[in-house]
Amino acid sequence: MSQICVSNLTFYYDGSYDNIFENVSFQIDTDWKLGLIGRNGRGKTTFLNLLLGKYEYQGKLMSPVSFDYFPFEVKEMWRMTIDIIEDVDNNYELWKICRELHLLQVDCEVLYRPFDTLSYGERTKVLLAVLFSKENAFLLIDEPTNHLDMEARQVLAGYLRKKKGFILVSHDRCFLDECIDHVMSINKSNIDVVQGNFSSWWENKQRQDAYELAENERLKGDIRRLTQAAKQKELWSNSVEKKKYQSGNKGGDINPGFSDRGYIGHKSAKMMKRAKVIESRAFQAVEDKKKLLKNIEEAENLKLFPLRHHKEVLFHVEDLQVSYDGREVFHPVSFDVKTGERIVIAGKNGCGKSSIIKTLLGDNISYTGTIEKASGLKISYVSQDTSQLEGTLTEYAKSRELDESLFKALLRKLDFSRVQLEKRMEDFSGGQKKKVLIAVSLCEQAHLYIWDEPLNFIDIFSRIQIEDLIARFEPTMIFVEHDRKFVEKVATKVLTLT
Repeated sequence: MSQICVSNLTFYYDGSYDNIFENVSFQIDTDWKLGLIGRNGRGKTTFLNLLLGKYEYQGKLMSPVSFDYFPFEVKEMWRMTIDIIEDVDNNYELWKICRELHLLQVDCEVLYRPFDTLSYGERTKVLLAVLFSKENAFLLIDEPTNHLDMEARQVLAGYLRKKKGFILVSHDRCFLDECIDHVMSINKSNIDVVQGNFSSWWENKQRQDAYELAENERLKGDIRRLTQAAKQKELWSNSVEKKKYQSGNKGGDINPGFSDRGYIGHKSAKMMKRAKVIESRAFQAVEDKKKLLKNIEEAENLKLFPLRHHKEVLFHVEDLQVSYDGREVFHPVSFDVKTGERIVIAGKNGCGKSSIIKTLLGDNISYTGTIEKASGLKISYVSQDTSQLEGTLTEYAKSRELDESLFKALLRKLDFSRVQLEKRMEDFSGGQKKKVLIAVSLCEQAHLYIWDEPLNFIDIFSRIQIEDLIARFEPTMIFVEHDRKFVEKVATKVLTLT
């Protein structure tokens, strides 16, 4: 058993306004199956890169193990997949790759196709097959479930359960529960490392947050009451003190109250002392209050602007079949999209889920069957692909004809800081880029929202936020998503492709 030791780690990117990490210290056992969680942009991937020695930093990072990072970098995506694998691992054994692909339910024929012709899920599975077939060092696994179907996620979880130790970045709650035994959370003000799976961590966090919120309210009340009481005692003390010098005898005695000055002064001093004690208690309550709420993750309510169509059936689809190069992608399907329904398209990677979406959107895709679309139908679309995002948010809002104030307000509610709003989108994390596309969709008035894997890279807190949004506004939706929790809470109907 050995440990990765982090001591007084401080790191910031050149040109950044704030530190990603500041004087953080913790220890990680190399036997742990560690889940690394936190809001988008908090430094999860950055921390993995620091372990890999990619950046200079202040402090100490000591590790007795070597690391292997996933996902592997892929250049020249137009090349054959088998050539890509050789670039990643020039010591690969073909039979091992094929074995792992079989376990991931992928046909080995993908090895002899250009990598860029594979679906996003198929690409991920190919790279996972390389990972599984290698003699691995300590694994640093960064969001491996993006684009993976539910079955593949279970296969991956089963593989990781057998591993001795790793650090896993993921936002899939069910997946984390299935394969980790410790959680490292990057919070607003610190980093916590605790034993247990995601559910136990989440339960403890909710309990801690509830306690801090209640304690905060109690201390606010105490501060108001004590401050008021201290002022009152001070006023009483000043009032009594004045009485020492008042001549209250109309008979003309020079100072008839003189004999009472000692008593009155004592009474005044006693009241003033009580006022100071009360002030001190109020000050301590203020200090105690400052220690609270530092790691509360605020999730403000989002808004959506769904339109009501005059027709109940927005799409009528009958015997739809999509083909590429004469190859049928899935068996014929028939379905209706009715107002108020939230249809999840389910199936294995490469089965044509995104193809159905693109066909409904009117893309130039070869298909047979019938598609009847309601007239005047307004659709808001969230793509899987974020590669087109570049430039500033202001420029992007203008190009999409969005209300810039509303657009940025939604991003603020999705945990963008004011500083991040001024950055170029090329510098955003994967989750931040996906939030940009979701914010665009939330700005748009639509009869139908079509979202293709909207939660890729999106942090857990924002996932819950989006779930709550959909539950409140009940928009009509067609979506592809492999997060089991999200599907269970959002979907009203399942369309399974085979």
